[in-house]
Amino acid sequence: MKALVYHGPGKKAWEDRPKPILIKPTDAIIKILKTTICGTDLHIMKGDVPTVTDGRIIGHEGVGVIQDVGSAVSGFKPGDHVIISCITSCGKCEYCKKGMYSHCEDGGWILGNTIDGTQAEFVRIPYADNSLYHIPEGADEEALVMLSDILPTGFECGVLNGQVKPGDVVAIVGSGPIGIAALLTAQFYTPAEIIMIDQDDNRLSVAKKFGATHTINSANENVIEKIMSFTNKKGVDVAIEAVGIPATFELCGEIITAGGHIANIGVHGKSVTLHLETLWSKNITITTRLVDTVTTPLLLKTVQSKKIEPNKLITHHFKLDQIIAAYDTFGNAAKEKALKVILEN
Repeated sequence: MKALVYHGPGKKAWEDRPKPILIKPTDAIIKILKTTICGTDLHIMKGDVPTVTDGRIIGHEGVGVIQDVGSAVSGFKPGDHVIISCITSCGKCEYCKKGMYSHCEDGGWILGNTIDGTQAEFVRIPYADNSLYHIPEGADEEALVMLSDILPTGFECGVLNGQVKPGDVVAIVGSGPIGIAALLTAQFYTPAEIIMIDQDDNRLSVAKKFGATHTINSANENVIEKIMSFTNKKGVDVAIEAVGIPATFELCGEIITAGGHIANIGVHGKSVTLHLETLWSKNITITTRLVDTVTTPLLLKTVQSKKIEPNKLITHHFKLDQIIAAYDTFGNAAKEKALKVILEN
């Protein structure tokens, strides 16, 4: 088969690889129908994720059709159309029983990280019964690609960890796909205002269409002054960090109000200065999280009912064998006006 293979920072190739086979009786082999590129994949390409080694097929999102299942798989059969979760979970270990699938003792975020991933014609999925979801008949499979990762990530790591409540003022730093996913799902809790912060006017305009009450371009506006003018000099109740660089995390600390929540989503490859000298007395809660995907069934229902429409995040389409061009487009999002790209096999 063909697959996108990582060969160290800045190096990738579309090349021949052996088609995956069943290794354990809990495995399934999936033919990829549609996949995408995640901001985390860009972090991998920069060398920010050292667990990804030379020769790894990357990618952790997608929908597909089952080709084969192991003898222990009971909930799926060949021919089923499925959503692939970015998180692999055995469902039986101590962490899985707590709902912390991301820390599964034999899983977690391994797909496209420590085992081969979805940016390929076929992929092996361990613990298929707990790591796949049936696609309802007639569903928009492109929209459901967003359920692999970005929607549960924005919701769980940003909105739920940030404890967004009715009437809150929420700031989301980063208006990329993950930030937009947080924007969409924050509206479940009717916050009073949602302020989107980014350096890309196109992404900010998209955020406006998706429900942002205010937008701030941090490239040419003073974010702190703007936030304070919106909040009677108090700051925001919830600050969601959805970029993964030191400056954006530190900004969250500067705009948060007393008693507020800073919810980190971003994948950080460098150390960040934590300004406890200004935060220690403010009753601040800071949370981190790797998505657990425990909310995927809930989010699937909201997509099916069209309460949220993640297909509107899709800006570009490519064939799977055009993946190098797709990376160029996604990596130059501001120039290309890209949010999510869909790669079709």
